[in-house]
Amino acid sequence: MDSYAVFLRGINVGGINIKMAELKAALGGLPFEGVKTLLASGNVVLRSDFNASDVKERFEKCLRDSFGYDAWVVVLSGARVAELVKACPYPPDDKSTHSYVTLSSDAAVLDELFDAGSALGSAADGGVDLKRLGPEAIAWLAPAGGTLDSPFSKITAKARYKAATTTRNLRTMIKVQDAVGQL
Repeated sequence: MDSYAVFLRGINVGGINIKMAELKAALGGLPFEGVKTLLASGNVVLRSDFNASDVKERFEKCLRDSFGYDAWVVVLSGARVAELVKACPYPPDDKSTHSYVTLSSDAAVLDELFDAGSALGSAADGGVDLKRLGPEAIAWLAPAGGTLDSPFSKITAKARYKAATTTRNLRTMIKVQDAVGQL
């Protein structure tokens, strides 16, 4: 049985409100074990005999059927979450910047985002510092207090990326890594 982290896109923002207890209850009928929700931003860890693709398919169907919205998730193995956290070159805590990881279930979408972010130039030029962590993740920095106004955040918020991406701060990724390690 494998351990997975499931990152939900767009809940508890924009009118889609899901209590974590309700989410956990909805998942109760699925072939998952050790289901644990983390924070109110849509992070779940679980164990399953299914592969990541099947976990994604069943999880999204459960969300759509239970909560009536067009749901998307990114599913990573627990080992992969740990690799991404380790590969991130940015600090989890810094007074002047915040470290983020944008995750995607579609490598081509992430390629497009990386190219768009790279075209902004470096942070020194008013752009963004980006680091490709793998086919499913980009790490990036935003100024403290200015995440939503950062040029890369505005790019990632476009509707065309909604179905394939979600972003977490590095501190959340570390908490997810720790929780999946305890399964």
